[in-house]
Amino acid sequence: MAGKSGFGARLLRALAFTLGGALAGSVGLVLLLRWVDPPASAFMVEARVDAWMRRDTGYVQRHAWVDLDRISPNLPLAVVASEDQKFPEHWGFDVEAIEKAYRMNRHSHRIRGASTISQQVAKNLFLWSGRSYFRKALEAYFTVLIEACWPKRRILEVYLNVAQFGVGIYGAEAAAERFFHVPAARLSRGDAALLAAVLPSPEHFSAAAPSRYVWQRHEWILGQMQALGGPEMLEEIDAYPERRR
Repeated sequence: MAGKSGFGARLLRALAFTLGGALAGSVGLVLLLRWVDPPASAFMVEARVDAWMRRDTGYVQRHAWVDLDRISPNLPLAVVASEDQKFPEHWGFDVEAIEKAYRMNRHSHRIRGASTISQQVAKNLFLWSGRSYFRKALEAYFTVLIEACWPKRRILEVYLNVAQFGVGIYGAEAAAERFFHVPAARLSRGDAALLAAVLPSPEHFSAAAPSRYVWQRHEWILGQMQALGGPEMLEEIDAYPERRR
């Protein structure tokens, strides 16, 4: 009995040590990425591995990091208008949107999401695609870490650099060059709204050949951008980090 008891204690200590190391490592990584630009995201790596496994020799991945001040203010405004209008004020989760999605999903076969920009950064940067309670729990954990450690501008900057805008196309700079032949700094309101319109499903929607649905989303996003107050809305995002520290 003493041997079994001793083994159990050692196992618990090993598990506690492993868990503590994982927690410390994740906190350290998130803190580091507040200042260091990630060269890639988990989703980018997963896509490359998937193409290699499928022996897809035609797969090309485009990505180039650009700082937020080198991205046209039209694009952050468009993605906030499209994806997360409460981004400047929430702490990572839009509870009202989550409750609404839960009610709708109970009576629909088509799953409606309610992820904020912060949640999408957590998922794209650190995790993998697919649906499971374990992955959602990790997504929530990293979302809390990101909101606690990064100012809102940094969250938006990372999002715009890791978001997928098409097959193999990641980040604002690659998308601007691929679809409009301009750097991200020169994206117009219309260009930005079109990129934001494909974000819900960038492997099915196309900014190069927009469907009728994408054009409808494009027009809706343009209206929401205007309703939010135009690029001046970003000044509100600038103010929040100071109030949240």
